[in-house]
Amino acid sequence: MLHLQVARHPHHTVAVVSGEIGTDQMMGNAVRLGARAAGGVEDVGGQAFEGEEGFKDLARAIKSNPDLEVIIVHGGGPEITQALKDANRETVFIDGIRITQAEDIRIVENVLSGTINARIATRLSANGVPCRRMSGKTEHLFMVEPFIRGNRDYGYVGRIKRVDAGVVLSTLKDRQVPIVSPISADRNGNSYNVNADSAAAALAASARCTDLLFLTDVPGVLVEEQTQLSLTVQKAKTLIADGTIKAGMLAKLESAFEALEKNVPRVHIVQWQGADTLRDIIAKQCTTGTTIYT
Repeated sequence: MLHLQVARHPHHTVAVVSGEIGTDQMMGNAVRLGARAAGGVEDVGGQAFEGEEGFKDLARAIKSNPDLEVIIVHGGGPEITQALKDANRETVFIDGIRITQAEDIRIVENVLSGTINARIATRLSANGVPCRRMSGKTEHLFMVEPFIRGNRDYGYVGRIKRVDAGVVLSTLKDRQVPIVSPISADRNGNSYNVNADSAAAALAASARCTDLLFLTDVPGVLVEEQTQLSLTVQKAKTLIADGTIKAGMLAKLESAFEALEKNVPRVHIVQWQGADTLRDIIAKQCTTGTTIYT
Protein backbone atom coordinates (compact mmCIF):
# COMPACT_ATOMS: atom_id res chain seq x y z
CA MET A 1 0.00 0.00 0.00
CA LEU A 2 1.28 3.46 -0.89
CA HIS A 3 1.18 6.08 1.86
CA LEU A 4 1.55 9.56 0.42
CA GLN A 5 2.55 12.82 2.05
CA VAL A 6 0.78 15.88 0.65
CA ALA A 7 2.82 18.79 -0.69
CA ARG A 8 2.53 22.00 1.30
CA HIS A 9 1.43 23.92 -1.81
CA PRO A 10 -1.45 21.86 -3.26
CA HIS A 11 -2.12 24.34 -6.08
CA HIS A 12 1.35 23.94 -7.50
CA THR A 13 2.14 21.25 -10.04
CA VAL A 14 4.91 18.74 -10.40
CA ALA A 15 5.75 17.67 -13.92
CA VAL A 16 7.81 14.50 -14.07
CA VAL A 17 9.53 13.20 -17.18
CA SER A 18 10.36 9.52 -17.54
CA GLY A 19 12.89 8.27 -20.05
CA GLU A 20 16.53 7.38 -20.46
CA ILE A 21 17.34 10.98 -21.14
CA GLY A 22 20.72 10.65 -19.50
CA THR A 23 22.05 7.78 -21.56
CA ASP A 24 24.57 8.10 -24.34
CA GLN A 25 22.32 5.94 -26.47
CA MET A 26 19.05 7.14 -27.97
CA MET A 27 17.40 9.05 -25.15
CA GLY A 28 14.97 6.35 -24.41
CA ASN A 29 12.54 4.84 -22.05
CA ALA A 30 13.08 5.98 -18.49
CA VAL A 31 13.70 9.63 -17.51
CA ARG A 32 11.13 11.54 -15.54
CA LEU A 33 11.06 15.26 -15.65
CA GLY A 34 8.74 17.06 -13.30
CA ALA A 35 7.57 20.62 -13.47
CA ARG A 36 5.78 22.17 -10.53
CA ALA A 37 3.61 25.26 -10.85
CA ALA A 38 0.68 25.35 -13.24
CA GLY A 39 1.70 22.31 -15.17
CA GLY A 40 1.99 18.57 -14.91
CA VAL A 41 4.14 15.51 -14.75
CA GLU A 42 5.91 14.35 -17.88
CA ASP A 43 7.33 11.00 -18.84
CA VAL A 44 9.80 11.25 -21.71
CA GLY A 45 10.76 8.18 -23.67
CA GLY A 46 11.93 6.95 -27.04
CA GLN A 47 14.05 9.36 -29.07
CA ALA A 48 12.75 12.54 -27.43
CA PHE A 49 16.19 13.63 -26.28
CA GLU A 50 19.40 12.62 -27.96
CA GLY A 51 22.88 13.85 -27.11
CA GLU A 52 23.88 17.44 -26.44
CA GLU A 53 21.25 18.97 -28.71
CA GLY A 54 18.49 17.15 -26.89
CA PHE A 55 19.58 18.61 -23.58
CA LYS A 56 19.80 22.09 -25.09
CA ASP A 57 16.22 21.67 -26.29
CA LEU A 58 15.04 20.51 -22.88
CA ALA A 59 16.89 23.37 -21.17
CA ARG A 60 15.21 25.88 -23.49
CA ALA A 61 11.83 24.41 -22.61
CA ILE A 62 12.51 24.73 -18.89
CA LYS A 63 13.91 28.26 -19.10
CA SER A 64 11.11 29.51 -21.34
CA ASN A 65 8.52 28.42 -18.76
CA PRO A 66 9.76 30.14 -15.59
CA ASP A 67 6.48 29.55 -13.76
CA LEU A 68 7.05 25.79 -13.95
CA GLU A 69 9.12 24.05 -11.31
CA VAL A 70 10.69 21.07 -13.05
CA ILE A 71 11.65 17.68 -11.63
CA ILE A 72 13.46 14.95 -13.55
CA VAL A 73 13.18 11.35 -12.42
CA HIS A 74 15.25 9.17 -14.71
CA GLY A 75 15.96 5.55 -15.47
CA GLY A 76 18.66 4.04 -17.63
CA GLY A 77 17.83 0.55 -18.88
CA PRO A 78 20.31 0.20 -21.77
CA GLU A 79 23.27 1.42 -19.74
CA ILE A 80 22.36 -0.87 -16.86
CA THR A 81 22.22 -3.81 -19.25
CA GLN A 82 25.63 -2.92 -20.69
CA ALA A 83 27.19 -2.45 -17.25
CA LEU A 84 25.88 -5.83 -16.11
CA LYS A 85 27.17 -7.42 -19.30
CA ASP A 86 30.61 -5.88 -18.70
CA ALA A 87 30.55 -7.47 -15.23
CA ASN A 88 29.58 -10.85 -16.71
CA ARG A 89 26.16 -10.64 -15.11
CA GLU A 90 23.16 -11.98 -17.01
CA THR A 91 20.14 -9.71 -17.52
CA VAL A 92 16.83 -11.48 -16.96
CA PHE A 93 13.39 -9.91 -17.38
CA ILE A 94 10.16 -11.48 -16.14
CA ASP A 95 6.92 -9.75 -17.12
CA GLY A 96 8.98 -6.74 -18.14
CA ILE A 97 10.68 -6.47 -14.74
CA ARG A 98 14.47 -6.74 -14.47
CA ILE A 99 15.48 -9.36 -11.90
CA THR A 100 18.03 -7.62 -9.67
CA GLN A 101 20.19 -9.86 -7.52
CA ALA A 102 22.38 -8.79 -4.59
CA GLU A 103 25.39 -8.89 -6.94
CA ASP A 104 23.58 -6.58 -9.38
CA ILE A 105 22.17 -3.78 -7.23
CA ARG A 106 25.53 -2.08 -6.63
CA ILE A 107 26.11 -1.93 -10.39
CA VAL A 108 22.58 -0.68 -11.04
CA GLU A 109 22.93 2.00 -8.38
CA ASN A 110 26.29 3.18 -9.74
CA VAL A 111 24.79 3.57 -13.22
CA LEU A 112 21.59 5.32 -12.15
CA SER A 113 22.60 7.40 -9.14
CA GLY A 114 26.13 7.97 -10.40
CA THR A 115 26.81 8.01 -14.13
CA ILE A 116 23.42 8.96 -15.57
CA ASN A 117 22.31 11.25 -12.76
CA ALA A 118 25.55 13.22 -13.00
CA ARG A 119 25.36 13.41 -16.79
CA ILE A 120 21.86 14.88 -16.77
CA ALA A 121 22.72 17.45 -14.12
CA THR A 122 25.96 18.43 -15.86
CA ARG A 123 24.38 18.88 -19.28
CA LEU A 124 21.40 20.85 -18.04
CA SER A 125 23.61 23.01 -15.82
CA ALA A 126 25.86 23.73 -18.79
CA ASN A 127 22.76 25.06 -20.57
CA GLY A 128 21.74 27.41 -17.79
CA VAL A 129 19.43 25.21 -15.70
CA PRO A 130 20.50 24.94 -12.02
CA CYS A 131 20.13 21.35 -10.79
CA ARG A 132 20.41 19.32 -7.63
CA ARG A 133 21.26 15.62 -7.81
CA MET A 134 19.41 13.14 -5.62
CA SER A 135 17.93 9.64 -5.50
CA GLY A 136 14.97 8.03 -3.81
CA LYS A 137 17.29 7.51 -0.84
CA THR A 138 17.93 11.24 -0.36
CA GLU A 139 16.20 12.32 2.84
CA HIS A 140 13.96 9.25 2.51
CA LEU A 141 12.22 10.58 -0.59
CA PHE A 142 10.94 7.07 -1.37
CA MET A 143 10.67 4.31 1.22
CA VAL A 144 10.26 0.92 -0.42
CA GLU A 145 9.56 -2.71 0.26
CA PRO A 146 10.40 -5.72 -1.95
CA PHE A 147 8.29 -5.96 -5.10
CA ILE A 148 6.39 -9.23 -5.13
CA ARG A 149 3.90 -10.32 -7.78
CA GLY A 150 2.15 -13.59 -7.05
CA ASN A 151 4.76 -15.64 -5.24
CA ARG A 152 7.66 -14.52 -7.44
CA ASP A 153 10.72 -12.90 -5.90
CA TYR A 154 12.32 -10.27 -8.14
CA GLY A 155 15.32 -9.70 -5.88
CA TYR A 156 16.27 -6.11 -5.13
CA VAL A 157 13.36 -4.59 -7.02
CA GLY A 158 11.34 -2.22 -4.86
CA ARG A 159 7.74 -1.12 -4.60
CA ILE A 160 7.22 2.38 -3.21
CA LYS A 161 5.54 2.24 0.18
CA ARG A 162 5.83 5.86 1.28
CA VAL A 163 6.77 9.22 -0.28
CA ASP A 164 8.24 12.20 1.55
CA ALA A 165 8.53 14.90 -1.11
CA GLY A 166 10.11 17.44 1.25
CA VAL A 167 13.56 17.33 -0.32
CA VAL A 168 12.08 17.82 -3.79
CA LEU A 169 9.86 20.71 -2.72
CA SER A 170 12.70 22.47 -0.89
CA THR A 171 14.90 22.11 -3.98
CA LEU A 172 12.18 23.66 -6.13
CA LYS A 173 11.84 26.49 -3.61
CA ASP A 174 15.55 27.17 -4.15
CA ARG A 175 14.82 27.47 -7.89
CA GLN A 176 16.73 24.32 -8.76
CA VAL A 177 15.67 21.30 -10.80
CA PRO A 178 15.75 18.03 -8.82
CA ILE A 179 17.41 15.25 -10.82
CA VAL A 180 16.10 12.07 -9.21
CA SER A 181 17.46 8.56 -9.61
CA PRO A 182 14.73 6.04 -8.70
CA ILE A 183 17.15 3.96 -6.60
CA SER A 184 15.54 3.84 -3.15
CA ALA A 185 15.96 2.11 0.20
CA ASP A 186 13.92 0.02 2.59
CA ARG A 187 13.63 0.75 6.31
CA ASN A 188 16.96 -1.00 6.90
CA GLY A 189 18.82 1.08 4.31
CA ASN A 190 19.09 -1.67 1.68
CA SER A 191 19.10 -0.31 -1.87
CA TYR A 192 16.40 -1.31 -4.35
CA ASN A 193 15.82 -0.62 -8.02
CA VAL A 194 12.44 1.06 -8.59
CA ASN A 195 10.59 1.45 -11.89
CA ALA A 196 10.95 5.08 -12.94
CA ASP A 197 7.39 5.42 -14.27
CA SER A 198 6.03 4.27 -10.92
CA ALA A 199 8.32 6.68 -9.11
CA ALA A 200 7.07 9.54 -11.29
CA ALA A 201 3.44 8.69 -10.62
CA ALA A 202 4.02 8.41 -6.87
CA LEU A 203 5.84 11.74 -6.74
CA ALA A 204 3.17 13.48 -8.82
CA ALA A 205 0.48 12.25 -6.45
CA SER A 206 2.42 13.17 -3.33
CA ALA A 207 2.97 16.71 -4.60
CA ARG A 208 -0.65 17.03 -5.74
CA CYS A 209 0.15 17.73 -9.37
CA THR A 210 -2.43 18.90 -11.81
CA ASP A 211 -0.88 16.93 -14.68
CA LEU A 212 1.39 13.95 -15.29
CA LEU A 213 3.06 13.88 -18.69
CA PHE A 214 4.67 10.83 -20.27
CA LEU A 215 6.72 11.94 -23.26
CA THR A 216 7.36 9.04 -25.63
CA ASP A 217 8.66 8.31 -29.11
CA VAL A 218 5.12 7.66 -30.41
CA PRO A 219 2.39 10.30 -30.91
CA GLY A 220 0.20 8.91 -28.13
CA VAL A 221 -2.01 5.88 -27.56
CA LEU A 222 -2.71 4.33 -30.95
CA VAL A 223 -5.83 2.37 -31.83
CA GLU A 224 -5.86 1.02 -35.38
CA GLU A 225 -2.97 3.41 -36.11
CA GLN A 226 -5.04 6.41 -35.03
CA THR A 227 -3.95 8.55 -32.07
CA GLN A 228 -6.61 8.77 -29.40
CA LEU A 229 -6.78 12.38 -28.23
CA SER A 230 -8.43 11.32 -24.97
CA LEU A 231 -9.27 8.13 -23.12
CA THR A 232 -11.11 7.42 -19.91
CA VAL A 233 -9.50 4.95 -17.52
CA GLN A 234 -12.35 2.54 -18.21
CA LYS A 235 -11.84 2.71 -21.99
CA ALA A 236 -8.07 2.33 -21.65
CA LYS A 237 -8.51 -0.75 -19.46
CA THR A 238 -10.88 -2.22 -22.06
CA LEU A 239 -8.26 -1.70 -24.78
CA ILE A 240 -5.68 -3.42 -22.58
CA ALA A 241 -8.00 -6.33 -21.86
CA ASP A 242 -8.70 -6.98 -25.54
CA GLY A 243 -5.01 -6.80 -26.45
CA THR A 244 -5.16 -3.54 -28.39
CA ILE A 245 -2.72 -1.87 -25.99
CA LYS A 246 0.34 -3.82 -24.90
CA ALA A 247 4.14 -3.74 -24.50
CA GLY A 248 5.69 -0.42 -23.48
CA MET A 249 2.45 1.56 -23.64
CA LEU A 250 0.87 -0.85 -21.18
CA ALA A 251 3.47 0.04 -18.56
CA LYS A 252 2.90 3.75 -19.14
CA LEU A 253 -0.85 3.37 -18.70
CA GLU A 254 -0.47 1.36 -15.51
CA SER A 255 1.52 4.24 -14.03
CA ALA A 256 -1.08 6.67 -15.38
CA PHE A 257 -3.84 4.74 -13.60
CA GLU A 258 -1.81 4.81 -10.39
CA ALA A 259 -1.48 8.60 -10.54
CA LEU A 260 -5.15 9.15 -11.39
CA GLU A 261 -6.23 6.89 -8.54
CA LYS A 262 -4.20 9.13 -6.22
CA ASN A 263 -6.05 12.23 -7.47
CA VAL A 264 -3.70 13.57 -10.14
CA PRO A 265 -6.41 15.09 -12.39
CA ARG A 266 -4.86 14.56 -15.85
CA VAL A 267 -2.24 12.30 -17.38
CA HIS A 268 -0.84 12.93 -20.87
CA ILE A 269 1.07 10.56 -23.15
CA VAL A 270 2.63 12.66 -25.90
CA GLN A 271 5.55 12.87 -28.28
CA TRP A 272 8.15 15.55 -27.70
CA GLN A 273 7.78 18.19 -30.40
CA GLY A 274 10.49 20.61 -29.33
CA ALA A 275 10.85 23.26 -26.66
CA ASP A 276 7.23 24.44 -27.01
CA THR A 277 5.84 21.01 -26.09
CA LEU A 278 5.97 21.62 -22.35
CA ARG A 279 4.32 25.03 -22.62
CA ASP A 280 1.53 23.81 -24.90
CA ILE A 281 0.65 20.85 -22.71
CA ILE A 282 0.58 22.85 -19.50
CA ALA A 283 -1.52 25.56 -21.21
CA LYS A 284 -3.86 22.84 -22.54
CA GLN A 285 -3.08 23.94 -26.08
CA CYS A 286 -1.52 20.68 -27.25
CA THR A 287 -3.46 19.11 -30.12
CA THR A 288 -1.45 15.87 -30.19
CA GLY A 289 -0.99 12.99 -27.84
CA THR A 290 -3.47 11.27 -25.53
CA THR A 291 -4.96 12.63 -22.32
CA ILE A 292 -6.08 10.01 -19.78
CA TYR A 293 -8.69 10.97 -17.20
CA THR A 294 -11.12 9.34 -14.83
